[in-house]
Amino acid sequence: MTPGEREAVLKNLAESREQLRRMAAGLSREQWHYRTEPGRWSVAECVEHITFVEGRVLELIHKTLESGADPSKSSAMKDDALVADVAGRVTRFQAPEFLEPTGRWRDEELLEEFDRVRERTHEFAATTTVDLRQHFFAHRVFGELDLYQWLLLVAAHCDRHRAQSEEVMASAGYPRAAQTSASA
Repeated sequence: MTPGEREAVLKNLAESREQLRRMAAGLSREQWHYRTEPGRWSVAECVEHITFVEGRVLELIHKTLESGADPSKSSAMKDDALVADVAGRVTRFQAPEFLEPTGRWRDEELLEEFDRVRERTHEFAATTTVDLRQHFFAHRVFGELDLYQWLLLVAAHCDRHRAQSEEVMASAGYPRAAQTSASA
């Protein structure tokens, strides 16, 4: 990872974290769990999914690094196209069942868990000396991605589901008055 790439991914991680935290600040339990319709995710479920997926991606990055580099491979997508597609919600797809929200954390733990996972991701991105562009694992939709792209994807995935949460919050039936904060 070049110094410019490191700076870019750290910026993306920091900005997506701040935007998510700002979006979720002060939500009541009712707001946190409101669904626009049955089968659609609430804000809490979006944040849980973001957190769980990011933890899994970081585990997969570490596992992939146990194997040697493979300079014969190349990424299926350009960095900018990947980020634009994921964050912009261009390609729509159903999360696999094992990545769906299940209520893994209590409301008051959810943002704290997100912060813990994001801190681990940030620390890895800030300190790794491995050439992440030489290590790959396949995304089920986007194909072969190098590990640097997986870090970009983490931030873009956060933005994707923050935008989904903001759509929930903008819906006509969303409870507007905050009561007691479930995310404090």
